[in-house]
Amino acid sequence: MLICIFTGLASGMPLYVLIQLVPAWLRDQGVSLTEIGLFALVGIPYTWKFLWAPLMDRWVPPLLGRRRGWMFLCQMALIVSIGVLGHFDPQHSTWVIAWLAFAVAFFSASQDVALDAFRREILPDRELGLGNSIHVQAYRISSLVPGSLSLILADILPWVVVFWVTGAFMLVGAAMSLAVDEPNSELPLGKGLRASVIAPFREYLQRRGWRGLFLVLGFMFLYKIGDNMATALATPFYLDTGFSMTEIGLVAKHAALWPAIVGGLLGGVVMLRLGINRALWVFGVVQVVSILGFAVLAQSGPVLWLLAAVISFEYLGVGMGTAAFTAFIARETSRMYAATQFALFTALAALPRTFANASTGVIVETVGWYHFFLLCALIALPGMLLLLWVAPWREPQP
Repeated sequence: MLICIFTGLASGMPLYVLIQLVPAWLRDQGVSLTEIGLFALVGIPYTWKFLWAPLMDRWVPPLLGRRRGWMFLCQMALIVSIGVLGHFDPQHSTWVIAWLAFAVAFFSASQDVALDAFRREILPDRELGLGNSIHVQAYRISSLVPGSLSLILADILPWVVVFWVTGAFMLVGAAMSLAVDEPNSELPLGKGLRASVIAPFREYLQRRGWRGLFLVLGFMFLYKIGDNMATALATPFYLDTGFSMTEIGLVAKHAALWPAIVGGLLGGVVMLRLGINRALWVFGVVQVVSILGFAVLAQSGPVLWLLAAVISFEYLGVGMGTAAFTAFIARETSRMYAATQFALFTALAALPRTFANASTGVIVETVGWYHFFLLCALIALPGMLLLLWVAPWREPQP
């Protein structure tokens, strides 16, 4: 469990550098909002990491072993690429900074591939829920470095120093990679393209069959889509309801972060008792009910205590649901091909966010906020129904 804290901190740090620290730096140096918005494209490696995950499953670095070796190499590359960012002037070297940010995203996504596989191999099935929930919450907490500490330091130190100090926090992950033991796992059999790319998918198909494959893929796409849609336009919804920027900043943001962390840890503990299958049912119901809370808020108007209550309950459900969902994905992977299968499943699970961001604005303008949230609750139901096949309530828990 302690190792899972360090994997979460190491995994979350680079992402929050890209989505919190880099935009603040660019804006501070006078870069236009249009250019800053385009920087979101540097996150492409997080979506496509399953393309090179088979190589990380197949080939072993010359030091530390298959999982630890890739973890350590990516962490060293992240320290350098984050630190070097601050040496360039955003006004005159925007393209250079964009490519460096892309490199940070690539090394970060690659580190995630190795960390996810490592965590899958060290955790027994019974502890996948708690271990992955701890990882996810540590991931969230890591945002306090680039999103808070680094911004405070920027007021008293040059940006070049800020980026090297921020990058140095990756030494936490590097120290973990050196201190832990390499998991005992079999290397994939065979050589060449077939063993590296085709074998992981063939193994899953042999284990689950075509019907099982499509049911699991459908579940991974649908289980959190209603929840993702309900929160995609959260801040505009709070503003339209009548809350001020100050109220949103003081209440909404804190009411989201800490209940999500508590929910994730609570979800991990509950999964030890209920098992992953039953936790998916219970937490799925919490997610659907929490969406209806936004519908109540849309009808009531700007009531501050209700805002805090609705957001806290929603993100408590998000934390618990994410913990169970991540544990389910981990359980579906084989230990031999953990990197490839975990990367593919997590990439698929991230797709609903893209669809949510693309469609929710049109829906809200058409039907209004109240009916939008009712629709989100209905959209969440097919994912719950698929639990009958992919995670039956009465199935014995490992």
